[in-house]
Amino acid sequence: MALPAPSVDVPPQPWTGRFDGDGGGHRRWWQAVAPYAPGAAEPAGAGPSPAVILGFASDEGVRRNKGRTGASAAPAAIRAALAPLAFHLDRTVSDAGDVVVADGALEAGQARAGQAVAAMLDGGSLTVVLGGGHETAYASYLGVAGSTTVRDGRRLGILNLDAHFDLRDEPLPSSGTPFLQMAHAEAAAGREFRYAVVGISEPNNTRTLFSTADRLGVQYLLDEDCTAERVDAFVADFLAGVDVLYLTIDLDVLPAWAAPGVSAPATYGVPLPVISAVCRQVAGSGKLLHLDVAELNPEFDVDNRTAKVAARLVNTLLR
Repeated sequence: MALPAPSVDVPPQPWTGRFDGDGGGHRRWWQAVAPYAPGAAEPAGAGPSPAVILGFASDEGVRRNKGRTGASAAPAAIRAALAPLAFHLDRTVSDAGDVVVADGALEAGQARAGQAVAAMLDGGSLTVVLGGGHETAYASYLGVAGSTTVRDGRRLGILNLDAHFDLRDEPLPSSGTPFLQMAHAEAAAGREFRYAVVGISEPNNTRTLFSTADRLGVQYLLDEDCTAERVDAFVADFLAGVDVLYLTIDLDVLPAWAAPGVSAPATYGVPLPVISAVCRQVAGSGKLLHLDVAELNPEFDVDNRTAKVAARLVNTLLR
């Protein structure tokens, strides 16, 4: 039975980029990405799952969290940075368009994005959401938690590359609350909350946030402890305890020189080679179910540096 197309606000737009010629030897991302067609997923065992990109154009969560708004323009900026990259992937990639948060209707936008992600996951795809502020994470979670894979009982792990816990306890959801929202939702579903963070900045998280993390059993590494060896062991240990993984990357985990175009640039951060190694480790685990990239703010980017980093990480994760 054909699957319904995901409900999006903006249909996929044409990708453009440098043209070196036709054929696989010249192919770049813009030539490889096609509009998403429900039901086109390859059968199990036919190779890597096809990937589907969905934009979540939102900065309402950042606005509520009193950050620098502008992340709603990020999906287009990341696509533009991906488009000219040489395409070395062995999987197909398609674009499902954008869910747009307008007029402050964050919760409704998250619900729409979640429904789209769940449908694409159930169609056999590896889903990729381009945020948006880190309120993107709760939209992603709604999709992952609503998928057959998680509802059938497989252990879900949530790995966040981030300088912040985003466990704020506030009455209005924002970019600072998504993982506490997930904790509550997992408890309501009778599932263990398996959440780990790489890159926590101690000066940028209050004692209350550390206490909340400890109470919820959150595993984390401080940014100053993120050597390549420690991060590799930390991620390997977390992966060993889950069946499927949702990976979320808040670009403010990186040093400000590597990712200046974010709401809250990092004064310390985790080096890009370490973050890239995590992406390779996760991609090679065979457990990656869904990924998203959040907090790019093109208005504050320098030479599209942050967008290019985001594109490079997505490219690495889909290899």
